[in-house]
This record gives sequence, structure tokens and C-alpha cells, in this order.
Amino acid sequence: MEEQHRLRLVGGHDGETAVFTLLDDDNLCRLRCDYRDRSIESAATDFFQALCDLRNVLAENGFMPFCYGASLNVYPSGMARDMGQGLKAHRMTMGRHARREDLVDIFSKGPDVVPASVAAQEQFWRDWLATPRA
Repeated sequence: MEEQHRLRLVGGHDGETAVFTLLDDDNLCRLRCDYRDRSIESAATDFFQALCDLRNVLAENGFMPFCYGASLNVYPSGMARDMGQGLKAHRMTMGRHARREDLVDIFSKGPDVVPASVAAQEQFWRDWLATPRA
């Protein structure tokens, strides 16, 4: 599988983008990001983790990809990571269980994307887990 996604880079020049290429090699999910004159790559057990690894490198240069996988209130379930390679994640709302209609592709974008650091996204997920949900 080789799939590409062109995403806007928050913090870059107007309209600046990066190309994320998914490379599946049986045991690992490899993700490459090409931006400006650089290419960075991560290999992980799922694509969400690989994206987080690359986001940390991009953040060192002041960039954040504009997609659901980098949005504050989006995080994959354990099943999505184990069974779906972390390509889908749920939009979370405090006090509410995640529903099927909350499932999004991590490389898609929408008007409700809230770009955030990996640490802020993980903290939101932990806070959501600790909050009673109806």
C-alpha cells in the first residue's frame, strides 16, 4: 500500500503544504513526510503513532499538519489502532461517549479541526477518559 495525503502546514507560509506518504510493510506502518526540501520518516505499530512521531519533529520547526489526526479532540480507540492500523479516530466531546458518526480518517480535514501539539492532544484524551460520559 502506498497512499499520499497533501496537508496544509499550520505555522508555514500561506498555503504551504506537506505530503504524507503511507508505506505499509507487513509488520510496521511507515509514514514519510516531505516538506520544503526535507523528508522525515517514522515507523510504528500504527499510522496514528507514526503521525505523532512526525508531528513532534515538525513542531521543532513550528509546524503542525492540519488534519483530524493532529486535532485536539481526536484520538483513536485501542481497537482502531489494533484492527485498523490507527487510520481512523474518534472526535471526542467531554461528557459524551464516542459514537460511530464521530469516527474520522486521521488524514482528512474539516472545519472542526483544532490543531494541537501531541502532548495537548494526549492530555485532552486522558481528561476525556476521566470524565463521566452519558
